[in-house]
Amino acid sequence: MTRQQLFDNIRRKGSFLCVGLDTDIRRLPPHLKDDKNAIFTFNKAIIDATAPYCVAYKPNLAFYECFGIEGWTALEQTVKYIKDNYPDQFIIADAKRGDIGNTSAMYARSFFEHLDVDAITVAPYMGEDSITPFYGYEGKWVIVLGLTSNKGSHDFQLTTDNAGVPLYERVMSKASEWGNDDNTMFVVGATQGRMFEQVRRVAPNKFLLVPGVGAQGGSLEEVARYGIIDDCGLLVNSSRGIIYASEGEDFAAVAALKARELKEQMSAILKNKGII
Repeated sequence: MTRQQLFDNIRRKGSFLCVGLDTDIRRLPPHLKDDKNAIFTFNKAIIDATAPYCVAYKPNLAFYECFGIEGWTALEQTVKYIKDNYPDQFIIADAKRGDIGNTSAMYARSFFEHLDVDAITVAPYMGEDSITPFYGYEGKWVIVLGLTSNKGSHDFQLTTDNAGVPLYERVMSKASEWGNDDNTMFVVGATQGRMFEQVRRVAPNKFLLVPGVGAQGGSLEEVARYGIIDDCGLLVNSSRGIIYASEGEDFAAVAALKARELKEQMSAILKNKGII
């Protein structure tokens, strides 16, 4: 999916919502526990309920890989279902891959050829040659970890060099050289708040994937105030706050309500910015 296509979807739907499919079998509604295909059954219901209100889905690979071949089958079914029924949705494999070049090339084949998702999250710690294999696919996106929302982000990302430059800024500046504005995004956690101002000085034109709104307590208004650009430049993710809003038989209906609430807030923001 091109940047223009993504922006067109954002404007058409009045939304920059990404729904995270962090499907934890331990939290599924009781009536699904005996379903042999429970993960896909759950995902399908969530997708059907939320598709009108979002522009992207982000399955987190850990929640599928932990079940071996059955988990991978559910992931493949989920991706295929989205592509067959909601082809305008941007699909992100939240895999956080990154290894020596020939290994990364195999990861790229797995996600961009086999699964045929639109984007993959990558960890840039090993440097350019661990990331460049992901750039060999037309219309695919590389989403580089930039400034994350977890407590441990302070251990490395916010440490500064002798010039007072935080490590995350150096990483984002360097990673910006590997791709371009049409194939590179950065992960920036919603709980980082006003630090989006500095992020935008480092990466003024990049799309940002922003987790942490909802269950993690990030502020949508603050993210938009400091992070939005002319073509939006944001994909704000909510996972648990949507998919586990109810753990009863009404889980899909309640997920739709939560997604719609976020979508309406986003529409107001986009209108206020003159984007729609």
